[in-house]
Amino acid sequence: MLALFSREALAEDAGVVAGAGGFSGVTLAQNVESPAEVDRVVDFAVSCGASLVKSPRKVFWGGYSGYFADPDGHLWEVAHNPFFPLDEEGHLVLPD
Repeated sequence: MLALFSREALAEDAGVVAGAGGFSGVTLAQNVESPAEVDRVVDFAVSCGASLVKSPRKVFWGGYSGYFADPDGHLWEVAHNPFFPLDEEGHLVLPD
C-alpha cells in the first residue's frame, strides 16, 4: 500500500525536524500483527545497529507504532494498525 503525507506531517509523526539535514521526507513502514510484535521488531532492528528514533507507543489514530533509522539513515516505521488486519500470510487486507 502506498500512503502519501506531507513532509511536515511525516516528520511530526516520526518526531524529527522536517527541514533537518538527513531527513529525506520519506519513511518505509512495516505493518505487523500486534503491539508486542512492534516492540519485538524495533528491538531487533536496534540490536542489529539501527538507531531508535521514536520508542513504540500508542498513537492518536488508534494504533501502536515506533520509528528507527537504519545504518544509512533511512527512517522505518513499525506499526500495528487494528483497522487494517493482516491475513494468515501477513499481507494487508484493505477494506472493500
